[in-house]
Amino acid sequence: MNPLFTAYLSALKDTSAAVLGVGVSNTPLVRLLAFAGARVTARDKKERAGLEPLASELEALGVSVIAGPDYLRDLHEQRIYRTPGLRPDVPEIAAAMAAGSILTSEMEDFLRVCPCSVIAVTGSDGKTTTATLIAELLRAEGKRVHLGGNIGQPLLSLAGAMEPDDVAVLELSSFQLMTVTQSPHTAVVLNVTPNHLDWHRSMDEYAAAKENLFLHQGPEDTVVLGADCALTKAMADKAKGCVRLFSRCGPVSCGVYLNGDEIVYREAQEEHVLLRASDIRIPGAHNIDNYMAACAAVWPLVRPETMVRVARTFNGVPHRIQLIAERAGVRWYNDSIASTPARTMAGLRSFDQKVVLIAGGYDKHVPFDALGPACAEHVGALILIGATAGAIRRAVESVQGAPPVYDAGDLETAVPLASRLAQPGDVVLLSPACASFDQFKNFEERGERFAALVGQP
Repeated sequence: MNPLFTAYLSALKDTSAAVLGVGVSNTPLVRLLAFAGARVTARDKKERAGLEPLASELEALGVSVIAGPDYLRDLHEQRIYRTPGLRPDVPEIAAAMAAGSILTSEMEDFLRVCPCSVIAVTGSDGKTTTATLIAELLRAEGKRVHLGGNIGQPLLSLAGAMEPDDVAVLELSSFQLMTVTQSPHTAVVLNVTPNHLDWHRSMDEYAAAKENLFLHQGPEDTVVLGADCALTKAMADKAKGCVRLFSRCGPVSCGVYLNGDEIVYREAQEEHVLLRASDIRIPGAHNIDNYMAACAAVWPLVRPETMVRVARTFNGVPHRIQLIAERAGVRWYNDSIASTPARTMAGLRSFDQKVVLIAGGYDKHVPFDALGPACAEHVGALILIGATAGAIRRAVESVQGAPPVYDAGDLETAVPLASRLAQPGDVVLLSPACASFDQFKNFEERGERFAALVGQP
């Protein structure tokens, strides 16, 4: 067994630990802590009834469960594991830390005990596809890969079986990164555009969280940065190790760039053609960015011929410009992951024709100004749903050449309306530019509901 993990479990015995939020990532953590002999309290803002039968199962393991609005009252345990969606500076956590508690998370402890190389990806857009691509490229080259973070499964409980020659690939959000004090061996920051400003107190705080991914690296480590985004390119000045850039706009001093149809790696005046943009099966210029970032992260562990093979066969990740149906000559695409205007604009640019766009959702206090001109250029008809419908309508109708705008309210109304508006040869695209929480549990549920409605006769 991994000796770092064994030592970690031994150190937990007879300590007290609070796990804040009993969600997907933290349930295995609660069980692991209990197995290690810690005195565990699982705290969750849901009422007890909403946690059953899990609450009873955890209590059978000796775990105390505190549920309801006052779940953070008397927070005092020696180790406090924060769920990503809970700010680290809430008063109860601040008071506990002032009294000597240690604040950590499942992911932070994994970074401390992981015995193998770690590649981690963050960014406002594209991080799931890029992390998945990195994992696919490494697996195709014969590596044993563990994919986790925001995708895949929680990895801390699996760290004991990991080997030094394995590779862990992580997708990390700004929520997770606010408090990390360790960095991966290879960090990838794709881009930084306005996002989650309903949670972060400012754009500066949001960007700083992304930057924190690589600030704890050493000189032997690597950071991959998007050169076409001013915020990420400027981060290079703070890097302690090797900096690799990626760009669709021209050559870079070190990293990957697009030269016509060729995706090229350059370092110390040497160049290697890795693959061609035309090899990439999934549509959109933003996916060329994702491939360039992934290739920059895995070179030279992955050979060019392997990169080409993956590019020609990889069909993409569900809910990311996913073709779900072709009916009466109309192609229907699910891009439910698009929870920001920038992501929706990238999706619109993936098509060489104007689309019927379904957009709108939960209000994250992100401006929609840039979405107006993009809709005028790329949208033939705009159908709005959710809480942000009014704000999107105002942004779109303020520009010259705006498409006709229809208020549907929800997907149940939007899909049949899109079906009436679309003609043979058209594309209908669900790309909301907003989060889903006003009407759905998450973007996956939204995308699955869209697909189900499209599939109805």
